[in-house]
Amino acid sequence: MADFNWLEDLDSTEATAWVADRNAETLAGLTVDETYAQRRDQFREVLDAKDRIAYPSWSGELFHNLWQDAAHPRGLWRRTTPERYRASEPDWEILLDLDELARQENENWVWQGASLLRPDYRRALVSLSRGGSDAVVVREFDLAERAFVTDGFTLPEAKSDVDWIDVDQVYVGTDFGPGSLTDSGYPRQVKRWRRGTPLDDAEIVYQGEVTDVGVSAGHDPTPGFERDFVSRMIDFYRSEQFLLTGSGERVRIEVPDDAWTDVHREWLLIRLRSEWAVGAVTYPGGTVLVSRFDDFLAGGRELTPVFEPGPTTSFRYHAWTRNHLIVAVLDDVRQRLEVLTPSDGGWQRTVLDQAPGLDHTDVLDTNPEHSDEFMLVTDGFLQPATLRLGRVGGTISTLKQAPSFFDPTGLSVRQFFAVSADGTRVPYFVVGPTDGGTGPTLLTGYGGFEVSMTPGYDGIIGRGWLARGGTYAVANIRGGGEYGPRWHLAALREKRPRAYEDFAAVASDLIDRGIAERGRLGIEGGSNGGLLMGVMLTRYPELFGAIVATVPLLDMRRYHKLLAGASWMAEYGDPDQEADWAFLREYSPYHNVRAAPPYPPVLFVTSTRDDRVHPGHARKMVALLREYGHDVSYYENVEGGHGAAADNAQRAVKWALILEFLWRRLTAV
Repeated sequence: MADFNWLEDLDSTEATAWVADRNAETLAGLTVDETYAQRRDQFREVLDAKDRIAYPSWSGELFHNLWQDAAHPRGLWRRTTPERYRASEPDWEILLDLDELARQENENWVWQGASLLRPDYRRALVSLSRGGSDAVVVREFDLAERAFVTDGFTLPEAKSDVDWIDVDQVYVGTDFGPGSLTDSGYPRQVKRWRRGTPLDDAEIVYQGEVTDVGVSAGHDPTPGFERDFVSRMIDFYRSEQFLLTGSGERVRIEVPDDAWTDVHREWLLIRLRSEWAVGAVTYPGGTVLVSRFDDFLAGGRELTPVFEPGPTTSFRYHAWTRNHLIVAVLDDVRQRLEVLTPSDGGWQRTVLDQAPGLDHTDVLDTNPEHSDEFMLVTDGFLQPATLRLGRVGGTISTLKQAPSFFDPTGLSVRQFFAVSADGTRVPYFVVGPTDGGTGPTLLTGYGGFEVSMTPGYDGIIGRGWLARGGTYAVANIRGGGEYGPRWHLAALREKRPRAYEDFAAVASDLIDRGIAERGRLGIEGGSNGGLLMGVMLTRYPELFGAIVATVPLLDMRRYHKLLAGASWMAEYGDPDQEADWAFLREYSPYHNVRAAPPYPPVLFVTSTRDDRVHPGHARKMVALLREYGHDVSYYENVEGGHGAAADNAQRAVKWALILEFLWRRLTAV
């Protein structure tokens, strides 16, 4: 196999010329037809729609929002009151105009969020990235003055982690110089930095190992429950959590290192990934426990299960209000929300919401410092989103209704179960013509990092695929979180092929049921889902008529040496260990490309600014496929980070290329 590692050099003359040539070929092949421009413009209308919901986040008594549209492609950071938000056209106070800032500073700034100082929310630590990368510049912002603070807290570009302690102190993890980062490129040290002092003088609070993923610290200013915490992330699924006392002592929260914890007021929540024996009781993985935090730290082990997994159920996430706990539970990938309330007799449970049919309701946000209010979003594959506001024990009212971007008449949503190679039942959703239709089918999946693929409204898929007569399918394969930790662990490390067998089983089931036709079934996935696409290309090419992989992992021999790759070794394995490389070698797409059998046409999409999954994965795969004579296309956006697009115009281009490529290749059969 030829050595294409030179394509990992992002800015070399040779590599950039190669990218420019591939981009030109792809754009020449896909953008000459007027249907491409139509799709691009339609998608831009969806993304920039004035009547789409401006989803808010709660900060004290105000709603904050980052709004992007055609006039403000980089965005407006703004705020309003809940009362004003109810208006059809709310009166927003503009805090920061990202487009104006980018013009003034001649930077391609992309918003990456803001950490607001509680309890008055007057100051913020704003994160801005160049072109959408994970690395950010951090700058202190005064919300009352609507301006950056002169000589305020500022960090240069790095993968930083920063959190307020008070108005004059922050916890900061960043690139302090040699030895301060882990192998994964994240902070190894966390320091306490005081206003008006040089960053070099900040005192170390904690230092992890270079082999860790990263460390961080945070402050909880809740009145009466003020606490400081330090977290050491050993790998992607194991960590150590500490309470940091006023004297600087670290007190370990003694839970299994693969458990996840959260502290709210007097409560400690523990989510188990594996079995845990406490005294005479053994709790299975997937259980969620609650205890009083101070009692637990003192050695008490009065644990109350607030969720116990069943054969078809799993805990997805939780959200606190001031006095209640909201949990999201999946049952065969159908979600319901429950409210748990502490009482003298234990935790009382009531159902908060469950969307009808195969629609889906999520908690958008709560306001736990101030109230028992919550915001819910309900949508589905064919149902535009509805945003609602409620209070535990009270009524729930509609705040906003999203527009419909395509006509759902004649379309339906169904759920099926395929049988994988080892007999496991694998659920998947199908959206398309009720009578079956004659258009091509697009299947997507992910299958990693315990991420669940749940129903949701997508105006781009609706306009660009369903409205043209296509069918859309979503596979809930192992490696995801649809059935809790056990579903994820079933495809971890050497078991990774189970995820690929599941996806192939769903594809075959679509064909067997007559929903899809062989040769007219396309697939698409990104990141870990891009790795999934690479395996489908090299291991199951006969099932598919076209494939698209975005920001993919593909070279499993070198992934841990590229950017953040070392942080994923708990998911995939360590290629430097002979035993691990033995199973990675079996499916690594880059190492399994062959001249025969023939592969379906494939498009790879990535970004030069992706500093999470190195674009070298896609570059090298394309070069190798070209050497073998396969039909391969490539598009690399300069901006965009791991999303491969930095604004709505770029997102519209990306999705127009993807869907036009798939539609042309699948309908040309």
